[in-house]
Amino acid sequence: MAEFVLHCMAQSGHSYKVALMLELCGADWEASWVDFFNGQTRSEEFRSSLNEMGEVPVLVHGNETLTQSAVIMDYLVEKFGKFGWDTDEERREILRWTIFDNQKVSGMIGPLRFMRTLIKTGETDVVKFLDGRAKSALAILDKHLAKNDFAIGSKLTTADFSLCSYLFYEGELGIDVNDYQNVTAWLGRIKSQPGWKHPYDLMPGHPLPSAA
Repeated sequence: MAEFVLHCMAQSGHSYKVALMLELCGADWEASWVDFFNGQTRSEEFRSSLNEMGEVPVLVHGNETLTQSAVIMDYLVEKFGKFGWDTDEERREILRWTIFDNQKVSGMIGPLRFMRTLIKTGETDVVKFLDGRAKSALAILDKHLAKNDFAIGSKLTTADFSLCSYLFYEGELGIDVNDYQNVTAWLGRIKSQPGWKHPYDLMPGHPLPSAA
């Protein structure tokens, strides 16, 4: 068994945040597929043994079981000494942009993609609301990246892993990310990192059985 086991699924942008960091850290890790769409995360076994919140990702490392992508990435910074902060100011900036992502970027684009692409609800009022909020968040990020190569400045950090995750699911968002020039260039810089992989190449469970 690998040193790190990530319970995840290919469709989860939150899982991808952690999977990408593990890969770029050169960690000895493996992915364990979680069958979300058939209710595994809602099962008593999953909630009692892995995550009472009923969510992925879950990282198991020795006797540690960690949940919530931001917490897991913070843990990996401690373990590998990579993609973190050198100063208190950088630490606060990482936290600031991670919170912005969780509330405004992943927090809007994740459910938007889920409704549009995975369960295909059609363009409901909820979808239209999420679409508008997601585009507003991307505009903020695009303006910020006009003057920064990465989220907190000149170096890649966990804030970038958090912000970029759902944006790599090309064609599944119903939003053309190419409309945001600075975001597109930033995604290219992340893709150029040695070891970068698309979420569907990094985690198991794609395509879904119903789509195969």
